[in-house]
Amino acid sequence: METLTALWTTLGPWAPAAILLLLVALVVLFSRRLLSRATQGGFHHQVVMAGLPLLTAPALVLLLPIGDATRGQLLSLIGILFSAAIALSSTTFVGNAMAGLLLRGIGNFKPGDFLAVKEEFGRVVSRGLFHTELQTVDRDLVTLPNLFLVTNPVKVVRASGTMIAADVSLGYDVPRTEVEAQLLLAAERAGLREAFVSVVELQDFSVLYRVSGLLEDTLKLISTRSALRKSMLDALHGAGIEILSPNYQAIRTLSERRAVLPEQQIAPQAPAPATEPEKTPEAVIFDKAEEAATIERLRELHDQVGARLAETEGEEREALLARQAQLAALIEQRKEESSRD
Repeated sequence: METLTALWTTLGPWAPAAILLLLVALVVLFSRRLLSRATQGGFHHQVVMAGLPLLTAPALVLLLPIGDATRGQLLSLIGILFSAAIALSSTTFVGNAMAGLLLRGIGNFKPGDFLAVKEEFGRVVSRGLFHTELQTVDRDLVTLPNLFLVTNPVKVVRASGTMIAADVSLGYDVPRTEVEAQLLLAAERAGLREAFVSVVELQDFSVLYRVSGLLEDTLKLISTRSALRKSMLDALHGAGIEILSPNYQAIRTLSERRAVLPEQQIAPQAPAPATEPEKTPEAVIFDKAEEAATIERLRELHDQVGARLAETEGEEREALLARQAQLAALIEQRKEESSRD
């Protein structure tokens, strides 16, 4: 009995600190699992892991069985270290963490959105505390530090629609009204709405035109840009309008009255379309980003069901609980499939 009393007298003052360390270890072990089911669980886990030392260090000093003078010195040292970290945050990982919190607070983009910053362009795959991951038009993944996104202008394509534009330069001998009519026809064929034509520049030997239109389905952004230029070629050539630099006239051996147009060819009979849904290039290019967007939509639906649970009772509540569990299982399944790539 005396041995236990002596042992408790020796180790007892350290018990609060030991309990604190045990709790911290439990938080580290289970936070990722517990937060993975919540919306943006990965981001929350990173926040917990980053903020845990900030809270644990001062609390541990307060619980240690040491003198007041030593405790005060340790707390002062911790304060100095934290202040130095914040002061150097513009060039360290702390800066990326602060930038991640700022981007999350602004909320100007989410997984699945098209994002452009400097030379980088692609769809958002994930947002973390320290970095944001994009899938580019080459189907590759690019990791951008959050500090880079905060310190540079970021352009986000609106999900409600974006403007698609293409330029073409034509000679002064082509009537402007005829050019505008054909370019508007090309925009309509490409699936654009509210199209209009602008005269961008009166160059030395040609006029630079720009046709613009509203694309409502932004998931077809890449293919529609190409489709617009194809339609411009077809519409202008179909109207007998030559798309060629006037300087070409000085070196070609053809007759001046002969326009450089593709020869009319009869296209081969296309096979009957299959019953499978049309697969766009974006489905292949942005497969991982589309999966992230799907998970994000499922999380939003999961949160909506959770919000309705507080207002319902009886059988409807049971149905909502079942729906919530189904969505949670589907989210986990999607996340596992996405993590395999």
